[in-house]
Amino acid sequence: MAATRVVVAMMEHETNTFSPVPTPLARFGRGAGGVPEGQEAYERFKGTGTGIGGLLDAADAAGWDVVTPIAGNAAPSGKVQADAYNYMSDKIVEAVEAGCDAVMLDLHGAMVSETTSDGEGTLLARIRSVAPNIPIGISLDLHANMTDAIVDNCTVLVGYKTYPHLDMYEAGEHAGRLLVRAVQGEIDPVMVWGSRPILAQTLRMGHEDEPMGPLLETARRHEAEGLLASSVFGGFPLADIWHAGLSVVTIADRDATAAEAARDELLDAAWQEREEFMFHSEPLADTISEAKEMSDGPIILLDHADNAASGGTQDTVAVLAEVLEQQLPDVAMFAICDPRAVERMQAAGIGNEVSLSLGGKTDMPTIDRVGEPLDVTGTVRALTDGVFTITVPMGKGTPMDMGPTGVLEIGSVRVVVISRNVEPWDPGCFRSVGIEPTEMRYLILKSRIHYRAGFSDISTRDIACNGVGVTSSDNSLFDFENVRRPIYPLDDNVPATPEYPPPPS
Repeated sequence: MAATRVVVAMMEHETNTFSPVPTPLARFGRGAGGVPEGQEAYERFKGTGTGIGGLLDAADAAGWDVVTPIAGNAAPSGKVQADAYNYMSDKIVEAVEAGCDAVMLDLHGAMVSETTSDGEGTLLARIRSVAPNIPIGISLDLHANMTDAIVDNCTVLVGYKTYPHLDMYEAGEHAGRLLVRAVQGEIDPVMVWGSRPILAQTLRMGHEDEPMGPLLETARRHEAEGLLASSVFGGFPLADIWHAGLSVVTIADRDATAAEAARDELLDAAWQEREEFMFHSEPLADTISEAKEMSDGPIILLDHADNAASGGTQDTVAVLAEVLEQQLPDVAMFAICDPRAVERMQAAGIGNEVSLSLGGKTDMPTIDRVGEPLDVTGTVRALTDGVFTITVPMGKGTPMDMGPTGVLEIGSVRVVVISRNVEPWDPGCFRSVGIEPTEMRYLILKSRIHYRAGFSDISTRDIACNGVGVTSSDNSLFDFENVRRPIYPLDDNVPATPEYPPPPS
């Protein structure tokens, strides 16, 4: 009897439709010089703390023959370029067409390309068109924007239950294990989903915080009580598409009633807490002034409006400028993404002084801002290739590639300057360039929640700073044109279940 043949692939991107950062195919091959394909994809991600790592382990544990056509994962940015989306999708669909018995995919759930607003649903529909009855299992990010096309075209799906995403591997292994059981006839999954009109803000989705934490605990309870899977998706609000918003997917074994009851419990609870999903900022100067009076470090200053892992340019300098203006002592910052500044630092050399315009190289037309560089003079303290291996559970064992990197010391502030967008969630982003984060009083991090994966045990307190960027929590900055309306908080008096016209196809 022939072994079961399974296609296992990754195609992940969280698309910020307001971001000016381009998303070509090369962005999906970070740290590799190209997007891993074939055996290279298998070897790169086998044994790693990733969703595809969990899928591979589930397939291998079942003794299945594994085919890995491609494994692409790009840092969040603007719409995925058409040729990049088509290339990765074609690789996966062609592998299915070549013959297989099952498909396992590590996806995100908020991918928007130049050709489709539902990157994942469009891919899954293509797979179904060439293999109508193929069993498909997928793992998805907690920030997925759920669609009918995603749910209707897969057999099982499982979302992360942590933010920062410490359980990427567990979600992948869970989805893979369910698919194996379905293929072997042990279970008959019945999957249902629903949403509420809440455009929740990412800063309010941490799994240790309210209101998201209790929802995720309820989902875990559902699974402990016998549900095959229960997933809460906060959604990604900066993907301006019809389906953006909070949703829930539940799966039961042959029991639609049980799945529906669990779904409705979660959706109703989320709606009751909708006001708590909003984040409110204070003026930046006041925030830094208050931080200056604090002494027990490291104190984390979150430059959350310019978070690379939500599509930020990572080169705005408002928070850095205010810290320099108020002369905070013992500061390390990660990071300003400015390849030209790194080149100037390389030309100057370690130990030498250099004057340059730092950051502000990218205009942000969707929020009516032009790039505003900061003219500085500092000393080059380090220069590296920018590559280190992640050691925290989130992505453990995979390379982090910051591109050519330098450290510029400007008075009492040491700024890590990088050439590729990277969110700081592993302390290696500092240690790899000779900065020990625990010895600093302040750490400026261009992050939202992911920093907690590696810095929660380091920081004494975390302070959100209202800087500048396309990942701001100020909804008034953004012109939402495509999201379904009415939706909270963009509209007043929103009912829990509005009557919407059918979404655009």
